[in-house]
Amino acid sequence: MGSNEKVAIVTGAGTGIGKAAALALAAGGWRVVLAGRRPEPLEEVKAAAGSGALVVPTNVADAASVAALFDAAVKAHGRVDLLFNNAGVNAPGIPLEDLTLEQWKNVVDINLTGMFLCIQQAFRVMKSQTPRGGRIINNGSISATTPRPNSIAYTSTKHAVQGLTKAASLDGRKYDIAVGQIDVGNAGTEMAMRMAKGVPQANGEIAVEPLMDVNIVGQSVLYMANLPLEANVMFHTVMATKMPFAGRG
Repeated sequence: MGSNEKVAIVTGAGTGIGKAAALALAAGGWRVVLAGRRPEPLEEVKAAAGSGALVVPTNVADAASVAALFDAAVKAHGRVDLLFNNAGVNAPGIPLEDLTLEQWKNVVDINLTGMFLCIQQAFRVMKSQTPRGGRIINNGSISATTPRPNSIAYTSTKHAVQGLTKAASLDGRKYDIAVGQIDVGNAGTEMAMRMAKGVPQANGEIAVEPLMDVNIVGQSVLYMANLPLEANVMFHTVMATKMPFAGRG
C-alpha cells in the first residue's frame, strides 16, 4: 500500500448509497473494503472500483462476521482509516399495530445493533494502529430527525443512530477517532425509487417526491472522509432540494 493511500470499510456497499460512496472513495484514491450480505453485487462494485477493492461478505448483525470483516481489512491493508457505517434495512410500510415482532427485531438488529458492532470493531482497530485514529461516518438518514408515516421501526433505529454518533464521538476523542453522521433525503437509489411513483404524506395524501442523484451522496461522504482528523462534520444533511422535509411538507 502506498504511503498516501488510506483504507475505508463500507458496509452495505453492494447497492445504493453504499455503492455510490465506495466508488467515490475509490476514485478519490482510497483502498475500499466492500462489505454486504450478498457477494454478487459486491463483486460488481469491485469491478467498477478497481483491482484495489476487497470484497468481504458480511452480516453486520452478527458479531463474529463483523470481527472477521475488520480482521480481513487489517490483514490485507494493515489498518483501517475510515468506516462508512451504512448498512440498513426497512420494514414494510404498514400501521405500527400490524408490525410483527420479527419485522421490528430485524430492523433493530441491522440498523442499530449492526451499526454498534461495526463502531466497536472500528474503535478496537483504530485506537491500536500506528498512526493512531481514524474516522467513522454513520448513515443516519433524515429519518434520524423526522419520521414518515408507517415507519416506526426505521425511524426509531435512525433516531438511535444520533445517540450512537454523539456517544462514539465523545468516546473517540481520546483515541483520535472522529465520528460523524450523514443524513440523506431522497437519493435516487433502488430503495427510494418508490418516491417517484408517489408515497404517503403526513396529511394522508399520496404525492410524488423529487429525487437527487445518489452520486451526490458519494461526494458528500468523500468530502467528510478527506477531512484531517483535527476537524469533524458531526452532522451533514444532503437532500433533494424540493422534497417535503422542512416546515410542514
